Amino acid sequence: MSAVPMDQREGWIWYDGEFVPWKDAKLHVLTHGLHYASSVFEGQRAYGGEIFKLHEHSERLVKSAQYLDFEIPYSAGEIDDICKQVLVKNNLVDAYMRPVAWCGSEEMGIAATSNKVHLAVAAWEWPSYFTLEDRLKGIRLTWSKWKRPSPEMIPSFSKAAGLYMICTNSKHAAMREGYTDALMLDYRGYVAEATGANVFFVKGDEIHTPTPDCFLNGITRRTVIELAKKAGYKIIERHIMPEEIKDFDECFLTGTAAEVTPVSEVGEVKYTPAKACQTLVDAYMKEVQPS
Repeated sequence: MSAVPMDQREGWIWYDGEFVPWKDAKLHVLTHGLHYASSVFEGQRAYGGEIFKLHEHSERLVKSAQYLDFEIPYSAGEIDDICKQVLVKNNLVDAYMRPVAWCGSEEMGIAATSNKVHLAVAAWEWPSYFTLEDRLKGIRLTWSKWKRPSPEMIPSFSKAAGLYMICTNSKHAAMREGYTDALMLDYRGYVAEATGANVFFVKGDEIHTPTPDCFLNGITRRTVIELAKKAGYKIIERHIMPEEIKDFDECFLTGTAAEVTPVSEVGEVKYTPAKACQTLVDAYMKEVQPS
């Protein structure tokens, strides 16, 4: 990624119904979304000028806001059109896109019923979340001390900004220890996900992945499951205990930013990226290309 700060780039951001110069896309310091996390977002990629699974992302954005008890003043279909306009306006073909919605600054306090709901969409060139070198050899993960909470404690099926606080903490701690990312358990002690990606484990022709009952069932996750089935793998979604991961041969992560990224290590457990990882890396990259 470019060293240019995110608020100093050139280009256009769609903001509440109009395009504004990138550097002018600002909000007030007393915005409710900043203080009380009333903010939801999406991460999606465009390949060859087409945004992959665009409508699924737009639908999830609308639902994420509803989980946080606010309504985005645009339908999923309208958000689709906005995202396409952003890509064209910025002359981008291969890009990462970030739609974001939040409650504004009309009133300050826990309640936000009188606050305007804003929507913005930005797009920029952003290569894979992990470097090419890391992807080829497999990335190293450590264990996070933070756990994904129970759905009774948080709106865990919303892609809400506030839910990523422990992900940031986990990522920072992993990087300080020389790892690329961290693997998180859930509130019951089962394997959950990495800080921004779902996880899969391979044994022979079986691919095991945690049941997404307290974290996002990622759009990339669902795509890769279908690709794996087409490639002849048996998919097993279940609760996985951390001591079980030593019994698998391969491991990989999936996500819009991560795409399909092989893993070489989780703590003291080592993996060698092999046939399954290569098959699904290739299959996914073929799948996202426009037909």
